[in-house]
Amino acid sequence: MSSWNWPKAGDELEQGLGPHHLGGRRDDGPVPPHAATTTSSHAGRTRYAVPREPRTLLTVRTGVCRQPRQPNEQGGARRRWVSVLVLLLLGFVVGPVTSAPIASASAEADALRGDLDKILADPRLTDAHAGVVVRDPETDEVLYDKQAEAPVTPASNAKLLTSAAALEELGPDYRFNTQVQAAAPRDGSVLRGDLYLRGTGDPTMRPADYDRLAEQVAASGVRTVQGRLLTDDTWFDNVRLGTGWDPADEPYPYAAPISALTVAPNEDFDAGTVQLRVSPTPVGAPVQVETEPATDAVRLDVQATTGQPDSPSTLQVTREQGSDRVIVSGSLPAGSEPVEELTTVPDPTAYAGDVFARALRAHGVEVAETGSGVVPADADVLAEHESMPLRELLTPFLKLSNNGHAEVLTKAMGRQARGEGSWPAGIEVITERLAGLGLDPAALHLVDGSGLSPMDEVSPEQLTLLLDNAGQRPWFADFHAALPVAGEPDELVGGTLRNRMGDTAAAGNVHAKTGSLTGATALSGYVTAANGRPLVFSVIFNDYRDAAPTDLQDAIAVRLAEHSGADEQSRRPATVLRKIVPAAGADSGLECSWIKSC
Repeated sequence: MSSWNWPKAGDELEQGLGPHHLGGRRDDGPVPPHAATTTSSHAGRTRYAVPREPRTLLTVRTGVCRQPRQPNEQGGARRRWVSVLVLLLLGFVVGPVTSAPIASASAEADALRGDLDKILADPRLTDAHAGVVVRDPETDEVLYDKQAEAPVTPASNAKLLTSAAALEELGPDYRFNTQVQAAAPRDGSVLRGDLYLRGTGDPTMRPADYDRLAEQVAASGVRTVQGRLLTDDTWFDNVRLGTGWDPADEPYPYAAPISALTVAPNEDFDAGTVQLRVSPTPVGAPVQVETEPATDAVRLDVQATTGQPDSPSTLQVTREQGSDRVIVSGSLPAGSEPVEELTTVPDPTAYAGDVFARALRAHGVEVAETGSGVVPADADVLAEHESMPLRELLTPFLKLSNNGHAEVLTKAMGRQARGEGSWPAGIEVITERLAGLGLDPAALHLVDGSGLSPMDEVSPEQLTLLLDNAGQRPWFADFHAALPVAGEPDELVGGTLRNRMGDTAAAGNVHAKTGSLTGATALSGYVTAANGRPLVFSVIFNDYRDAAPTDLQDAIAVRLAEHSGADEQSRRPATVLRKIVPAAGADSGLECSWIKSC
């Protein structure tokens, strides 16, 4: 039996910083999956002293050995059951070796299984696919499984895969780097050539960060750029939108275009978007619309007017697909509070160039024109900005389910490992890194890093294997802390679970990643049972009727938090369900953080 306990953030191993390069700063490289580690302590228990090999799909139950299921022609799965005795007689060796024996199922799960079966008997799941796995990482016992190995659309649960792979490939201390460079000669305060802005994908670049870059340029003595300000986003390819993304989602912040240069207008780091502030004016007059930051990256077409003070708001903000035209229509009541709306920009690189050019002018640096170009090899660095380390970026990324963060990390992995900042290269790296964490590459079908594409497929079993094996990695404390925490009201603690499972045994206990798309909802993560045992679980529903049945996911998580062991009785899940309501945004089929409704 391995020692297992949830860590506190900061319990991870000390890792030194490696070389500083344009792509960011990282540690000396991920610790190999089976490398020796030092010891840290949490709650009186030793962790990471002798890490085990990643667990595989092989599970032993009551004297039989179950091999991985293979999909059949109907998309289901068939089981092969082989007697352990026969395998021993044949001299069969199971590999890779785990550091602890795989336990058999016990009678203690009977009440738990019965209650979970009752929850999943809800009529909303009658024609749906419901995949559920519950594992005890200390014993490797599978306490419950249903349609465990069938591939399904994970929605934002795909971010569990991307974040774990990024921690392995890039390292917890990886930083994105943005530089201002020039190769032209200087004549006093005049730069006799072009000035370059070069990015590596930092999704946290706020307008204030570009302002500080401009301040550094001014401090270097440059006052006039005789050439142009050129943006260099070639660290990534020029493919802006992911495979399978719905074109109709293009104007919305959760589907913002991906670039190595971008701007995040808010504290949620919704990169590639601009914030519109719409204010009422006198009745009958056009509303007032301001952008934050100020930019020409979008063209405003203000058609909305100010209505009577007690009239309903019918305000709509829409960017035309494939265009920079943003239409503000409808009516806003006189005397009402200003309304803030986010919309994507069509060209995030040009957006960054525009914001930086304005900042340069504000600091007394004259720039006549902007454009795009590649930084010369002999260019000097005039100004530089580094992002927060990956271990800190995980918090807004996972708690707020930020799709853009997932995609820039995917491309950053491709750039680092393959020299190509593209989705295909990044997905290859993710798959390789997940294999090192015990997952089966053949069981993964990923086309993006966020799970926004309905073409992504993974099984609940693979997700629980990841969650289980992640517990043995030196970065686990940061990973665990970055997951949304049930019932915690602080946005950067509770995240997408802040208004779910409150006043239950799961509140402050469940750390899990949510996921929502039209027809797909998921919840996978960690919970400590009432008997003190840590559990990992994954619940994924596809093709259900009506709104997302998130209340059923929550009921399962609460029931796991109430699990007390061998002598427990049924917990009457119907009683639990009456206390749980579907999550905010369930009717929309979107993550609540995407529509700012958490």
